[in-house]
Amino acid sequence: MPLSPKQTRELLDQLNHLPKRKLGQNFLIDGNIVRKSIELAAIEPGDAVVEIGPGLGTLSNALVEAGAEVWAVERDVTLFEHLKSSHGLDSKGFNLTEGDCLDKPLAELPIEKAAGSFKIVANLPYAISTPWMEAVLAGPLPERMVLMLQKEAAERYTAENGTKTFGAISIFLQAAYSVQSRHFVSASCFYPAPKVNSVLLRLDLKKDPIRFPPELRQCIRGFFTHRRKQLATLCRKEAKPASQMWFENLLNKGYPKTVRPEEVGAKEWSDLLKF
Repeated sequence: MPLSPKQTRELLDQLNHLPKRKLGQNFLIDGNIVRKSIELAAIEPGDAVVEIGPGLGTLSNALVEAGAEVWAVERDVTLFEHLKSSHGLDSKGFNLTEGDCLDKPLAELPIEKAAGSFKIVANLPYAISTPWMEAVLAGPLPERMVLMLQKEAAERYTAENGTKTFGAISIFLQAAYSVQSRHFVSASCFYPAPKVNSVLLRLDLKKDPIRFPPELRQCIRGFFTHRRKQLATLCRKEAKPASQMWFENLLNKGYPKTVRPEEVGAKEWSDLLKF
């Protein structure tokens, strides 16, 4: 079971640790949400699981109790030392690394594990949700991800074209993963309570996932920095034959000449790989 709000406060006081807002340190205190995360991930004994920012170890304990082998990365030195002493770096089922998840997006999961089937179960800070996901999509792909995200980040991940939240990360993620479920999570499930609500999101790897090479990802991100400009203008400015051919293909599919980046569907963005 996770720590109660009182137990969480007492433990933080013992550690002389104030939750750091810039690191998204909102600690989960609702046992139902912990159980739901394990259920959505369909954890089975022996599963290799990556966890980001284990904090006080609430989710880590549940994963280990379910039989998972956990690889976790924690940036905060105080929390790392607490986890190290409470779990033990050599503890069976729990492998802890100190560092930034943007540098270690898979928490130093061994190569042989990453080459097989693995999962990610994590409570992601808002500030790193997009760059971390891009890093994950550039490496070995997990078969499933169960992610606790602030509502705005979840909306960016799952946005449809034609909406204000649709952008480059929506395209990259949806090309490789399908959204299986979304569950609302109240801010009251955390201590300290964030100012916004969250979403527990399950993502499953597609049978034939599409991945964009670095140059193409950079190109798409560039288009969305000028999302209100017409694609015709942006493609001419880029002056690459592939972009021009892709835009002509959009017109052949019925898109208007005045179409803007946010109006083009994720599937059509994947067509860039053909040119």
